[in-house]
Amino acid sequence: MNGSVTASPHAASPPRRPVRDAVVDILAFLVAAAFGILTAAERLDATMPSPAWLFDLDQFIGALGCASLWLRRRWPVELALVLIVASAWSEMVAGAMLVALFTVTVHRPPRVSGAVFALSLVSALVYTFLRPEPELPFPLLFLFGFSIQGAVVGWGLFIHQRRRLVLSLRDRAVRAETEAHLRALQAQHQAREAIAREIHDVLGHRLSLLSVHAGALEYHPGASPEDIAGAAKVIRESAHQALQDLREVVGVLRAPVGELPRLALADVRHLVAESRLAGMGVKLAEELAGPAPDRAGRAAYRIVQEGLTNARKHAAGAEVRVRVAGAPGRGLEVEVRNPVPAPPPPAPAPTAHSASDLLPGTGQGLIGLAERVSLAQGRLEHGPTPEGDWRLWAWLPWPA
Repeated sequence: MNGSVTASPHAASPPRRPVRDAVVDILAFLVAAAFGILTAAERLDATMPSPAWLFDLDQFIGALGCASLWLRRRWPVELALVLIVASAWSEMVAGAMLVALFTVTVHRPPRVSGAVFALSLVSALVYTFLRPEPELPFPLLFLFGFSIQGAVVGWGLFIHQRRRLVLSLRDRAVRAETEAHLRALQAQHQAREAIAREIHDVLGHRLSLLSVHAGALEYHPGASPEDIAGAAKVIRESAHQALQDLREVVGVLRAPVGELPRLALADVRHLVAESRLAGMGVKLAEELAGPAPDRAGRAAYRIVQEGLTNARKHAAGAEVRVRVAGAPGRGLEVEVRNPVPAPPPPAPAPTAHSASDLLPGTGQGLIGLAERVSLAQGRLEHGPTPEGDWRLWAWLPWPA
């Protein structure tokens, strides 16, 4: 053992040609050989050519031309040119020349095959001068050769164009399949983004409530049993509601397309009541001229939900003002304001987790809101105001 690796003979050997190509090559050889044999037999039945060695030379050139057809797939144009030149004198190589001309027409562009065809016509014209037929006049002999070569080239062009059409159809099918795959991937991506927004909006609000009540129990260990029992009840109810909301989202994913949670502006009051129960100071102002459209109502609900969740995480104890106003033709405005809290002084690393630690802000909620409002063809603004508040504002269309 010298440690060398011996390549597998199967891996090193070139791929085999298809059986169809081998059959076509055999048929092409047999057709060319039959053409030469029939021509030779016709000459023998008529008058023996003189001198005899010219007839033998013609047979030899015809046999050599038939044998050279096995190279037509490797050098189609070169072989056709050689056989065309030989056919200017030898009539027994004409069958091999026609097969080579057909091969060039099928496998090469029309510009190349047209040039080769023109050269074959010149060769046919030379042949009529060098070897005229006593029984046939010159124009008729040339027209006969032109007809045969033209039929071969026409057949080859038909096959060439048909192959190009098949290849174009295959390419179009591949492109269509690729585009369908990309559209499916895009649809999956959009569905995942929609799922992420829905889960964030649904669970973020509930988990922030759990965080507030759990943090209150953690930082007030001396609370009375009644307060502890009340906080535990709120935690249990919030956890149960979070599970219900999660089941609703999963149910939407399993339901047919188009079945969304039935949220409306009327549910904003429930959001405000839950936040007040968690200890937040929330003021709600509604100035509506009627029930808002479903799409705008759902978006407004999510905006208020995200605004209350962010205020609970980043401005604990601050008073939050929620305003919902709108009318048909004027649009629907949603605004959530709260004072910006002062930055806390630096402190050593805590040993316990606060409510904001349990729900770190990543900005994904505002990104999801921007996408949701954009899909509803509305506008979204958020950021600090000159009055020192943090403002989340959105306008949504409300058709007249």
